[in-house]
Amino acid sequence: MLDLRPVGYVIGLLVAALGVTMLAPLLSDLVAGNGHWPVFLEAAAVTILAGGLTSLACANGVTEGLSIRQTFLLTVLVWGALPFFGAIPFMIGASNLSFTNGFFEAMSGLTTTGATVLGGIEALPEGLKLWRGIMQWLGGIGIIVVAMVFLPELRVGGMQIFQAEAFDTMGKILPRATEIASRISVIYVGLTLACALAYNIAGMSGFDAMIHAMTTIATGGYANYDASFANLPPATHYVASVFMVLAALPFVRYVQMVAGTPQALWRDAQIRAFFAIVTLVILGMTLWVWVTTYDLREEGFRHALFNVVSIMTGTGYASADYMLWGSFAVTAFFFIGLIGGCAGSTACSIKVFRYQLLFTSIRVQIRRIHSPHGMFAPRYDGKPVSEDVLNSVMAFFVAFIVVMGLFTVGLSLTGESFITSVSGAAAALGNIGPGLGETIGPAGNYHALSDPAKWLLSAAMLIGRLEVLVVLTILTAKFWRA
Repeated sequence: MLDLRPVGYVIGLLVAALGVTMLAPLLSDLVAGNGHWPVFLEAAAVTILAGGLTSLACANGVTEGLSIRQTFLLTVLVWGALPFFGAIPFMIGASNLSFTNGFFEAMSGLTTTGATVLGGIEALPEGLKLWRGIMQWLGGIGIIVVAMVFLPELRVGGMQIFQAEAFDTMGKILPRATEIASRISVIYVGLTLACALAYNIAGMSGFDAMIHAMTTIATGGYANYDASFANLPPATHYVASVFMVLAALPFVRYVQMVAGTPQALWRDAQIRAFFAIVTLVILGMTLWVWVTTYDLREEGFRHALFNVVSIMTGTGYASADYMLWGSFAVTAFFFIGLIGGCAGSTACSIKVFRYQLLFTSIRVQIRRIHSPHGMFAPRYDGKPVSEDVLNSVMAFFVAFIVVMGLFTVGLSLTGESFITSVSGAAAALGNIGPGLGETIGPAGNYHALSDPAKWLLSAAMLIGRLEVLVVLTILTAKFWRA
């Protein structure tokens, strides 16, 4: 029988740690003098107590490491449990959300999706704004650790191709996670501080700069304003674009650069492909908006740059309502959102390396058809790719498309329109944020959706953030057999 105590112990510790982070917005509200601080005192007390008691109850089952089955379960349950507690400040605080809306907002934050049900964000207390930023910031670094430690070990979606890359640590999963997290955390904090400073120089207040820096480096997209970046100084659009791109690159390459191997960044085939794609799309979108909307003005280039980078990295900020740019732009934004950034970054969606492996496999198959007696092996970044990796990638693509289709059907059954259903499913499963259409597009939010639709989207965010196959694995009967 699967021993759940080690899993419960780790989850309890992480829940308690989440409660400790609630003290930061508590202090923010105290400093602001808005009288909202007791909300975070209550939420922190409940969260720390629940997490602490869970860890104590499971402490007698702690072992040196986790089995593969326990690791699968831990990975899923952490992202399922934390939003329950992250939702508390939204439910008892000034936003006064229902449990469904509070859970949706917290799940969106911790998975760095950026879809929101809140309106009138400008009027929220400082603590709640900070809490939204903290959740996305924590979710961002959390998913890097999952991508670099757990997913390669679990051989999910082709991630095993990055197994032990830049880290020669052998042994148990949790000690490996600790080592990698400590190295990456320094880079993550450094990028966040640099981004906050750049925002401040570009015209943001110190408070706005700090929160937007957290949600930018996490590629999360929560902003302090209903209009996102639309009414912020133009210089902030360029700052955001630069740091969204930096956050979409593999953090392990930054670790290698700091360690004295700066060439590691550009030698990565995934990074080169990412820059090629994003540059091509920016140029195409700029030409389109110049012809249709903005003439040959700087404004057209800036909005094309900002929104293309935002959607492709899965950040979800908006500087303009691109639904007004015509059918070409809308279609392009839908598809680039399904590309995503690089593996091992805070960016989301399918990831560039999987498309590279897919097209490599297709090219090899075509060559084999042309020359049946030839010997052709798929290669990635100059190295042969095993059948195991290719099979994992193909399984991921199929699972992603099938699951997105199922969520589209489910949302349609709740009464949502086709454009809302298909774009909402893609935006949630890809952790992109805004969908398409008037309701959930860049000028709207998710508040108007029905509660069943929000629960479906919350599930899609969780499944997408954990690379689909992790969640599907624990739903099989075989997983639970002794």
